[in-house]
Amino acid sequence: MILGVGIDLVDVEAFREQVQRPGTSFVQGMFSARELRDVRERGAGDRALRLAARFAAKEAFIKAWSSAIFGQEPVLQAVDWQEIEVVHDAWGRPALKLHGEVERHVTQLGDVTTHVSLTHDGPLAGAYVVLEAPHLAG
Repeated sequence: MILGVGIDLVDVEAFREQVQRPGTSFVQGMFSARELRDVRERGAGDRALRLAARFAAKEAFIKAWSSAIFGQEPVLQAVDWQEIEVVHDAWGRPALKLHGEVERHVTQLGDVTTHVSLTHDGPLAGAYVVLEAPHLAG
């Protein structure tokens, strides 16, 4: 059973400006050490583009989670963005790994599986997230 869906688009150039702003701690506050290492290890390419897609995934997750608890009060007043981590398997396929308070609250929904798809084209990066409770299916 689908509990919630979320989608987000990021303007890569605006995101790049935010990331490159002198003195900003945005990147360190938003992304885990593992996410930053993964982006760095993927080699040459557009770091801002890769981070923008991960940022979109985090935003899309929040939207999916919010739709899963529609009509209920939000459970967290503030989210630690590093607790929503974009990881990849050996073949480069993305997944979300939840930690801390985010994980604790999401698991209160039951046995929740997250699905994520990342994309980027031209000036945009995007992500789509589905929260599913397989045990509730038909």
